[in-house]
Amino acid sequence: MAKTKYVYFFGNGSAEGNAKMKELLGGKGANLAEMTNLGIPVPPGFTISTEVCEAYYQNNKKYPAGLDAELKENLKKLEELMGKKLGDADDPLLVSVRSGAAASMPGMMDTILNLGLNDKAVEGLVKKTGNPRFAWDAYRRFIQMFGNVAKGVAHDVFEHILESAKKAKKVEEDTDLDAADLKKIVESYQKAYEKALGEKFPQDPMKQLQASVDAVFGSWNNPRAIKYRSLNNIKNLKGTAVNVQSMVFGNFGEGSGTGVCFTRDPSTGKNEFYGEYLMNAQGEDVVAGIRTPMAINTLKRQNRKIYEQLVQYKNKLEKHYRDIQDIEFTIQQGELFILQTRNAKRTGPAAVKAAVDMAKEKLISHEEAVGRVTPDQIDQLLHPMIDPVHRKTATVLAKGLNASPGAAVGRIVFTAEEAEAWAVRGEKVLLVRRETSPEDIGGMAVAEGILTSTGGMTSHAAVVARGMGAPCVAGCKAVSISGNNMKVGNKTYKEGDWITIDGSTGEVFEGNLGLVTPKITSDLSTFLKWADEIRMAAVRKGMKNKGFVVRTNADKPEDAKVARAFGAEGIGLCRTEHMFFGEKELIAFQEMIVAEDLAARKKALSKLLPYQKKDFKGIFEAMKGLPVTIRLLDPPLHEFVPKTPAETKELAGKLGVNAAVLKRKIDGLHEMNPMLGHRGCRLGVTYPEIYDMQVEAIVGAACEVAKKGVKVFPEIMIPLIGTYRELEMLKANAEAVAEKVLATQKTKVKYTIGTMIEIPRAALTADEVARYADFFSFGTNDLTQMTFGYSRDDVGSFVPEYIEKELLEHDPFQSLDQTGVGQLIALAVEKGRSVKPELKMGICGEHGGDPASIEFCYRANLDYVSCSPYRVPIARLAAAQAVIANRS
Repeated sequence: MAKTKYVYFFGNGSAEGNAKMKELLGGKGANLAEMTNLGIPVPPGFTISTEVCEAYYQNNKKYPAGLDAELKENLKKLEELMGKKLGDADDPLLVSVRSGAAASMPGMMDTILNLGLNDKAVEGLVKKTGNPRFAWDAYRRFIQMFGNVAKGVAHDVFEHILESAKKAKKVEEDTDLDAADLKKIVESYQKAYEKALGEKFPQDPMKQLQASVDAVFGSWNNPRAIKYRSLNNIKNLKGTAVNVQSMVFGNFGEGSGTGVCFTRDPSTGKNEFYGEYLMNAQGEDVVAGIRTPMAINTLKRQNRKIYEQLVQYKNKLEKHYRDIQDIEFTIQQGELFILQTRNAKRTGPAAVKAAVDMAKEKLISHEEAVGRVTPDQIDQLLHPMIDPVHRKTATVLAKGLNASPGAAVGRIVFTAEEAEAWAVRGEKVLLVRRETSPEDIGGMAVAEGILTSTGGMTSHAAVVARGMGAPCVAGCKAVSISGNNMKVGNKTYKEGDWITIDGSTGEVFEGNLGLVTPKITSDLSTFLKWADEIRMAAVRKGMKNKGFVVRTNADKPEDAKVARAFGAEGIGLCRTEHMFFGEKELIAFQEMIVAEDLAARKKALSKLLPYQKKDFKGIFEAMKGLPVTIRLLDPPLHEFVPKTPAETKELAGKLGVNAAVLKRKIDGLHEMNPMLGHRGCRLGVTYPEIYDMQVEAIVGAACEVAKKGVKVFPEIMIPLIGTYRELEMLKANAEAVAEKVLATQKTKVKYTIGTMIEIPRAALTADEVARYADFFSFGTNDLTQMTFGYSRDDVGSFVPEYIEKELLEHDPFQSLDQTGVGQLIALAVEKGRSVKPELKMGICGEHGGDPASIEFCYRANLDYVSCSPYRVPIARLAAAQAVIANRS
């Protein structure tokens, strides 16, 4: 049997790996190999595969047999290629040790630079380079990173020593310290290391390397990495790879530097070279935001030759990978090296623009463009902006870098822990920090937006915020943070104060400004048109109709107009009870609920009829030519009556009845389990006059709109059917009322009557129900509730812990349980269409806007999904991606 290979070498123009080996070598290792094979100047090294990480955790943090020999063999190969030896006293080889999983997780795992230095090697580096300042700076950086990352010495221990040295010399920048200063700092670092750990800093470079490899593999399961994978739904990976790579130095003096660049702007998607760099610096100086970097175009003036080489390589890499590339580079004494490339994290607007532009440039197809944008990125395009009216009078406190677009309003918090604590209480917060670090991931995830006083466009805060779609203003130098206070000029703001940020402009405003929702851009319109072409051309086995339709849930004409503007192709759920929340409508509805007899109830219903008809007319006019599914009254009546004695007394006055009598009537509506009680079709059975009024309003409104020449397609939906007999009776009642209205109006309007499948029994007997239904609509909120036996209003008390303990993969009310609830849906589809092969079916629960649920609905052969208006563009994309993913 062939020996398992664990280590893969790259260097000198050839590599043992390639870009297709991402699962084995991680994204970083696979791309280093690919770039090497492309002839890109990549510092040589080797990658320890993700299989080692998997084995490390499976075997109680023990490495597989044979790894040590492979590691030494590849290190020897690297030393021979470089002509240097690790830890050599005359000409030491220095390496970096970095993580790299198959899925990009920027900043979540550990990195160690300058490995191989010790007390003798640093002297050799001084002699070899003739640059003592560089050598001692590299050594102090290594001790700090190794001590913190590999051994757990607090970062602040080293930072305190560094800051004290600068203060003693009365300088502000690290670069103002000379070689003698840095040598003293190294001595202080080593003493601090020994004090913290009770052991001296290791001088054996192989021990340094082993401890660093351990640290990188160990970081796969550190809290921030686990949280990042959870937030980004990253699953089923073997672990991280470890990349050991020969060092190149950007801190070799003013002729050296380091930077991060993007082949297109990751914030806007414009085809413009974008990035930042620092001279005389190492990579962490740029991404950590410790120094404010320079824009990449400045390099053109500073070193035209290097700039043109960088442009050449970035163009080659984008053309090769056919996607926006995020590139790390180092300049060492006038020579350019590419350290990493990966598909760039980008904002929603950038994802759409880049996809559209690349398709127009013939770099990718329309279908590939549709696959390049995630539904979450589409969601970012719908983020709020500051209301222009409020902006005119707003107080601009400061301006920083427009690091991640969109506006956000929230109360100031200064730590990630406070952000999470405030968010749990339902507060909207803005995380304000000098700079963020990977440990802040939890607070960043719950914050409305992020504001930092230092750092650039490629700092940790900027990159993570863009990935999350959270607004971010970075490098806002006017903001000074001390403890739980933020000072801007002569104004001080404390924790809990309101501020507003605009991540699109970099502005910071005082107070709680109003926000407005943006409109669809021309790029997004083009992109969604391509998505629509894909989903509407879909052909599924066993279905006569082509396509996969996206409808909306809308209860008012204004909702319908918004949804139509976002591309909705009909209404899949209009909840009639939501029309009763106006002051006049609610009083009339409450009068009907507490009526003592049929005559009084009908009198109250006659007051509601014109209100219902007016709303239905508005919706039909807004959705002209498109189907509108209207659900008859569903919730239990107790939801609409007063809850307190004061409210009861007030209603009694308005209705002109005795308060005590009214209270007895209200008390009589109380149920032990109202969600399983007197609601839905049961109201139509016991109070048929309620449904009669609603059907009269629906058909009457349709007739009046049809007379204006507007096409209308009303679909009347009877909720909560458990047995076909309920539907049989209520459909007959509805048809009688509808035909009477049509005869009176002397108008022809085609209407259909269907039902919601939301009780497991209805799904199990769908063949019986289908005989009386013109359509099925799956109400997955109630179907999930009744299948699991969970109260959807109370799952917050235990479902998060279920997810944490992996008893549930996700909240079943947010993403459809495809195994259980999905099985009921699939059965109902099969049984329903066994009776009526062309029975129209869709989904109208909140799951209709969830991409994973939409993909299931496509596979289950539903005709449409229906979701809230602002999720319609997301559903259009998710539906197209479902079509692409399920092509046979």
